[in-house]
Amino acid sequence: MLFNSLTFLFLFFPLCLLVYFLFKNIQIKNIVLLFFSLVFYAWAEPVYILIMLLTILITYLFGFIIHSAKNKKFYFIISIIILVFNLFFFKYVNFFIDNVNYLFNIHLNNIKLVLPIGISFYTFQALSYLIDLYKGKIKIQKNFLSLALYISLFPQLIAGPIVRYESIEKEMIQRSHSLDDFVVGMKRFILGLSKKVILANSMGLIADTIFQEYNHYGTLLIWLAAISYTLQIYYDFSGYSDMAIGLGRIFGFHFLENFNYPYISKTITDFWRRWHISLSSWFKDYVYIPLGGSRVSPIKHVRNILIVWFLTGLWHGASWNYIIWGLYFAVFLLLEKYPLKNILKKVPNFLLHITTLFLIIISWVIFKTENLNRLLAILAKMFIYQKSNILSLITTHANLIFHFYLLLPALLFCVPVKRKKKRKLLNETLANILYVVLLIVNIIFIIGSTYNPFIYFRF
Repeated sequence: MLFNSLTFLFLFFPLCLLVYFLFKNIQIKNIVLLFFSLVFYAWAEPVYILIMLLTILITYLFGFIIHSAKNKKFYFIISIIILVFNLFFFKYVNFFIDNVNYLFNIHLNNIKLVLPIGISFYTFQALSYLIDLYKGKIKIQKNFLSLALYISLFPQLIAGPIVRYESIEKEMIQRSHSLDDFVVGMKRFILGLSKKVILANSMGLIADTIFQEYNHYGTLLIWLAAISYTLQIYYDFSGYSDMAIGLGRIFGFHFLENFNYPYISKTITDFWRRWHISLSSWFKDYVYIPLGGSRVSPIKHVRNILIVWFLTGLWHGASWNYIIWGLYFAVFLLLEKYPLKNILKKVPNFLLHITTLFLIIISWVIFKTENLNRLLAILAKMFIYQKSNILSLITTHANLIFHFYLLLPALLFCVPVKRKKKRKLLNETLANILYVVLLIVNIIFIIGSTYNPFIYFRF
C-alpha cells in the first residue's frame, strides 16, 4: 500500500486513526498499530509477510538468548548470520548466480523470487536491535508484540527512515498524544505528500521520458533528464520520510530527521551528513567504527571507507551500477580526506557548491541506470556535445509541458526558506487553510495521474 494512494488516504488511515484513538491504554494502542501495520504490509504482498514475521521471531528469540546466555558472542554472531543470509537470499542470490555464470562460463538457473518490499529496511532495524542489545546499549524487549511493532511499524516499514530501537524505546512503553502533535504530524504528512505527488512525480516523468529515448536526444536534454532525476529522487525519498515522520508524530513517536537540505552541500562528506541520515549513520555506527573508523593507519582508513561504501552501494540493489555508485562516492570522500583536504579550504564556497552538485548529479545517473552499456552511452552524451532538438521532445510528448513549469519550484524548494520567528494568529490560520488546500490539490493529482512510483520501495 502506498501513502499516496486513495486506499490509504480514504480507507486505511482514517480507520487506523479511529480505532487507535478509541483506546487509552498504551498496550492496546500498540496492538492496534501492530494489526494495521501487518495489514498495510500484507495489502500488496500477503505471502511475503511471512518473511517479515520470521525476521521478527528470529530477532525476538535471539534477543532472549543473547540476553541470558553465557556465550553471548556465539549466539550473537549466529543471529547476525541468519538475518544477513535471509536478506542475501531474497535480494542478492540471483545477482550472485548471474556473476558466477559469467565468471566461470556455466549455466546455473536463477531462483524464481520476488523481492519482499522493504526487506532492507526492516532487516537493518532488526540487526540494530540485536547489535545494541549485545553491546548493552538497550534493554531487552520481552514483549513479543512490542518488538513486532518496532520492526513492522507501518509509517517507516517500507522505505524508512531506519529507526533505531533506542530512539523510540521509551515511547514504546509510554508516549503522549495531543492535538498539537496531531496537527504538526498532519502538516508534515501533507508536506511530504506534496513533495511526492506534485514535484517528484513530475520530475520523474521528465527524466524517464528522456532517458528511455536517450538515443533521440542531445546533450542539453540528457542533462535536463539528469537534473530532473536528481530532483525526483530527493523529493521522492525526502517526501516519504516527511510522511513517515508526520505519521509517527500523530501516533506519539518522534522519528529522527532523515534529510537536511542535501543539495546545499559544499563537499561530498557534507552531502552524506545530510542525505539519508539514518542509513549513513547506521553504516557509520555498525560497520565503519567497528572497523576502526578513522583512528587507524591511512591504509586501513582507506580500506574502511571502501568497505562501507561498497556495502552502501550493494544495500541499494543487486546490480553493478549500485556498487559503482557506492565506490564512486568512496573515491571522492577519500580525495576530500587526503590529497584535497587542504586545497578545499582555499576554494570559494560557491565553487565548492557547484562542483559538489555536479558530482551528485553524475552519481544519480549512475544510480538510475542499471544497464552498464546504456550508462556509458548516456554519460558519453553528457560530456560529448550533441545538438538537442527540444521542439521534437515537446511535439512528441506534449504532456511534459505542464511538468516543465514545476522545474523552477522544484529547484527553489531544495534549499532552506527563511522564516520569520514570530507569526501572527492570522498568518497561522492562513497557513492551516493552505495545508488543507494543498491536500485537496494532492488528491486531484493522485486521481488524475497514472505515474506514481516510489523509488526506494524496491530497496
